[in-house]
Amino acid sequence: MIRLEPRGPVAVSRLIGVSFAAAIAAVVLAAIPMLFAGLSVFEAYGLMAKGAFGSLFAFTEMLTRATPLILTGLAAAVAFRAKLWNIGAEGQLYAGALAAVAVGTGMISAHPIVLVPAVVLAGALAGGLVMLGPTLLKTRLGVDEVVTTLLLNFVILLFVQMMLEGPMKDPMGMGWPQSEPILDEAALPKLMARMRIHWGLIIALVCALGVYFLLKRTVWGFEIRAVGENANAARHAGIPVTATFVRVGLISGALAGLAGVGEVAGLKGYLTADLSPGFGYSGIVVAMLAGLSPIGVVFAALFIASIFVGADSMSRATGVSNYLADLIVAMALLCVLVSGLFLRFKVHLVGRNARKEAGR
Repeated sequence: MIRLEPRGPVAVSRLIGVSFAAAIAAVVLAAIPMLFAGLSVFEAYGLMAKGAFGSLFAFTEMLTRATPLILTGLAAAVAFRAKLWNIGAEGQLYAGALAAVAVGTGMISAHPIVLVPAVVLAGALAGGLVMLGPTLLKTRLGVDEVVTTLLLNFVILLFVQMMLEGPMKDPMGMGWPQSEPILDEAALPKLMARMRIHWGLIIALVCALGVYFLLKRTVWGFEIRAVGENANAARHAGIPVTATFVRVGLISGALAGLAGVGEVAGLKGYLTADLSPGFGYSGIVVAMLAGLSPIGVVFAALFIASIFVGADSMSRATGVSNYLADLIVAMALLCVLVSGLFLRFKVHLVGRNARKEAGR
């Protein structure tokens, strides 16, 4: 018989160590299907490393892929800290992208100093408002936010498809369901010439620092952490639990919306229904791998991005499917969950005699 005994508070250093161990374990476990595919493990991982870090272009592509993962990871991390289970970052990303396109394709005419912040603000506001609905349903009616946020992903994606086939369809797009391109004045500037890396990365890093400061150095952050530990105790202590959930929902949705802004205003230039390959869902893995630490989210996003970009390069060189990256990411999440169980509980094996004594 197995008995679980709760542990005390876990040190930050141990949480960091567990995240590193989970990442390494995922990479090691992923070597097993590589062997079955007839690959040399060292050669495959060498190609992956070269594909993510082997040149300036590869490195900037990895940073470009990490940008939306940082923002969706922060969206999940700040919500999960309050035990507000936001599974809807994918939909909030699309809502932010849709709002950015609506503003950035000619809704207003202004200097880039005004237009770029307007596009960014519109995307953040759209993402936050999408998350506001499930948050109010949770606080007012007790509706499970996991269900509402997850289902909203599909509703928003269908709405985006409707807009791209209708009012927002580019008349010069040769029939393809895509939006008009964002104006040059509304686009996020590039960080390096002839590279795809853009100012969305700077926004993501600033957001990571901002969320860290919010959680660690402000009254709101204390309230978020208190509600996450025990909402009933926080309410009895005078903390406005409902208001805290609403703030967290708005912040979380806004961060995911910013990920959509970066993809359309900084990278692609227009909106399509396949804008995101699942950044919203991958952000949950990033947040869990980071132990819900805002600074850890940055490093976890870099790790996940390097896996995705490296797997693409390895796939082209070997002919093996780049779905290997998804396998590594899934294993990383499983390893984090299992290690988290052992961090929170001590596992004791109870023998038959001990069970008899307990029964007496």
